[in-house]
Amino acid sequence: MEVVKSVGIDNLINQRAALQDKLAQAVALLRECNTLANAAKLTFPEIRLERGRWLSQQTRLSGNYAAEPEQVSRDILRVIDCSAWEYLMRESGLRTFMDATARQKWDAQLESGEVPALNKENIEATFSALYQARGEMFERGVISCFQGLSWDYKTNQPFKFGKRIIVTYLMRSGSPDSSATNRLEDLVRVFHVLDHKPEPDHRIGIGSRLWQAYHARETSLDTPYLHLKWFKKGSGHVTFKRLDLVEQMNNILAKHFPHALACEK
Repeated sequence: MEVVKSVGIDNLINQRAALQDKLAQAVALLRECNTLANAAKLTFPEIRLERGRWLSQQTRLSGNYAAEPEQVSRDILRVIDCSAWEYLMRESGLRTFMDATARQKWDAQLESGEVPALNKENIEATFSALYQARGEMFERGVISCFQGLSWDYKTNQPFKFGKRIIVTYLMRSGSPDSSATNRLEDLVRVFHVLDHKPEPDHRIGIGSRLWQAYHARETSLDTPYLHLKWFKKGSGHVTFKRLDLVEQMNNILAKHFPHALACEK
């Protein structure tokens, strides 16, 4: 099975199984070395997995207080599985299907180390769930961007998208703000879907292009669907090029906020 041509799932799972076997052997050898050293009244060094990304606590692999082999293997496999899920989401392009809310939820789960074991069934179930939730996440992305806009400017209409919106913090601390770029990624994804175009890959999405423009010391970015311009104070002007698609987005808002739009009329 392949998520995309560049990511062979079966090969990834086979490599994970090989790692698991080698890991069990390595843990057993460490314990054997520890036992031999103790019997000879020698000191065997304490080897530890430090607390960090994907591991909430320190794990001792050797020494007098070494964790049980099953615990050691479980903790190491957690790191391996987390890195594998991160790789799959990044390289497969399936992260494209996720709106900012779904991405934040997934990232938090990944950072906690609480991810499903890496096997074919879990991979298929996870990606199938993402695909089935595509429509819901699609509309949620529109709503998230709409609700995240600042209403301090006249160009931001409180009941619908206009021709232009102003984002208060497109840049924060001198660099692109992740929350703002996530909302813009959602918005660009919506434009592609409404325009019946293939969904953009996040690896070459507006967030990536915004960072490239920032590093090139540019102050604007032009894309097929919108034009961005940002200023020293951090605010950004987002001008929409396809007003027909903006109207379709407003129809989505009308579906979720019928009373607000009725009041405007």
